[in-house]
Amino acid sequence: MTAADPATGMSAPPPKARKWTGGRITGHVLMALWIVSGAYLVYYLALNIGSPFVQRYWGEYVDGFFITVQIVAISLAIGAALSIPIALARSSKLGIFRWPAYGYVYFFRGTPLLAQTFLIYYGAGTFRPELQSIGLWSFFRDAFNCVIFAFSLNTAAYQAEILRGAIQNVSRGQWEGGQALGLSKAVIFVKVILPQALMVALRPYGNEIILMIKGSAIASIVTIYDLMGETRRAFSRSYDFQAYIWAAVLYLLIVETLRRIWDKFEARLTRHLKR
Repeated sequence: MTAADPATGMSAPPPKARKWTGGRITGHVLMALWIVSGAYLVYYLALNIGSPFVQRYWGEYVDGFFITVQIVAISLAIGAALSIPIALARSSKLGIFRWPAYGYVYFFRGTPLLAQTFLIYYGAGTFRPELQSIGLWSFFRDAFNCVIFAFSLNTAAYQAEILRGAIQNVSRGQWEGGQALGLSKAVIFVKVILPQALMVALRPYGNEIILMIKGSAIASIVTIYDLMGETRRAFSRSYDFQAYIWAAVLYLLIVETLRRIWDKFEARLTRHLKR
């Protein structure tokens, strides 16, 4: 029985079946291949979960996982602290603040994180006498410190642009309302503007965290035994390709877990906007 059209009261014609175009067929074939590949991957991992490779190297994978979490967490925290003054400088009307901040953001967003890490890790040795004279060589000779330094500077540039865009998204009337109440600009920014800007920036911040997790694999190239570093070491000892399969699965689990936690965190903070 056909449904009646509410506008005319007449029976509406049955919906037409979609044609099987070449693009639709290709899409279904690709989806089927993804499903088969995923099922085979799960089957492969289930067969090898008790393999000698897993029993021997699982503890090292866990150690690498915690190193990865440390690198990402510390870098993001330092980057968040640096991003606030950089974002304010980028928004300043004074060229003495705006142009250096623009140059900083332009450089760190326009060059690869790998090149930045190499520049700091290998480049610090070129200035060893100067760094020793000011007591900083003990910091830069440690690969972990160099990675934290490079990652923090990189994510600070991205977070500064995220924050600057979020601040500009806040209505100018918020500033004017605060000034009408006799509040100083600093109080208006901290108490009124920044909380609203951070809610706008929640989604981009989540994306930046995920990008940092995946980008943290670069640390393994400069002798840091994070998750990818332990993976490379396990493969160099065993020549078993499943070393990289387990690493990919662990990175995927980290990203997916963080994505779900961040979604709930964002929903919690913005629940009043949905009423």
